Amino acid sequence: MSDARRWFALSSPFRMKRGGELIGARLAYETWGELNAARDNAILILTGLSPSAHAAANAEDPSPGWWEEMLGPGKHIDTDRWFVICVNTLGSCKGSTGPADVDPATGQPYRLEFPELTLEDAANASFELVRGLGIERLACLLGNSMGGMTALAYLALHPGSARAHVSISTAAQAQPFAIAIRSLQREAIRLDPNWRQGHYDEAHYPEAGMSIARKLGVITYRSAMEWVGRFARIRLDSEQREEEPFAVEFQVESYLAGHARRFVRSFDPNSYLYLSRASDWFDLGEHAGGSVDSALERIDVERALVIGVETDILFPLPQQEQIADGLRAGGAAVELVALDSPQGHDAFLVDIPRFGAAIARFLAAL
Repeated sequence: MSDARRWFALSSPFRMKRGGELIGARLAYETWGELNAARDNAILILTGLSPSAHAAANAEDPSPGWWEEMLGPGKHIDTDRWFVICVNTLGSCKGSTGPADVDPATGQPYRLEFPELTLEDAANASFELVRGLGIERLACLLGNSMGGMTALAYLALHPGSARAHVSISTAAQAQPFAIAIRSLQREAIRLDPNWRQGHYDEAHYPEAGMSIARKLGVITYRSAMEWVGRFARIRLDSEQREEEPFAVEFQVESYLAGHARRFVRSFDPNSYLYLSRASDWFDLGEHAGGSVDSALERIDVERALVIGVETDILFPLPQQEQIADGLRAGGAAVELVALDSPQGHDAFLVDIPRFGAAIARFLAAL
């Protein structure tokens, strides 16, 4: 199977918000559709913490992407009309430069020598990519979860860079509950003896720490309503249980263990730590003298769609309402959609019919 990723070379040195810089850094991205002659039909998608740039199948890589049902010819984000770009965030391990990559100054992986990373850095890197593709103004900037925070930073740092914005299950400022969960996830990784201050390898890998971090994440990505509906108190059959004290007994435990197994070796632990902390640091108010509302009012877009989920405990609905109110106060025509999906924060990945309908309706009017 061919690799659909493309790479964009960032400015070198690429200077970062907290004082560091990267030499020879790059972003991985994928595209769908065709850029029109006026170069005004581009949509940029900024992702959550762990996805790659492969949001959907394309000619170079026909394998299903993480948003396969949302994006493509005739789908909710219709690539017959739109030129869609999805970027893998700076600091990730899915093709863009991150802690697992080689530091050209030393010839060794950056590990914890990677500069302090912020979502503003990720936003600026994505902006460089868009300009590098010859696009002066996006038709729409779309961000979900961590990518939604990055999108708000992008719009704050680069006024007028997008005509419209779709904000999905995100926040203008990291809040205590989400910070607390991410702190526990990082602690689980750092306390794993195999983490070794970031100097793990294939033979000595912080698998237990990454497993716990992933399980904590999955618990917050879904809702209690869904856990009850899917698993109730159903126990595993006796032959599925391990014969040791306190072993996995309930189906929900087995489900979490399966998610963790699929994740732990597919994502770099140091990248996880850097992106997690970058999410904690995010505060849009830093761009307006400490006021989140003022920062939102200063964002220059014509129209916006803000989608939240009533069962989302990680990025609850009041945070979506704050974003909608702030953008509206700045003069944008804003639609707020509050969905009652039972899947919680992960609903934008699962409840495609309802999310897709809202997004398609919004894009059709652009």
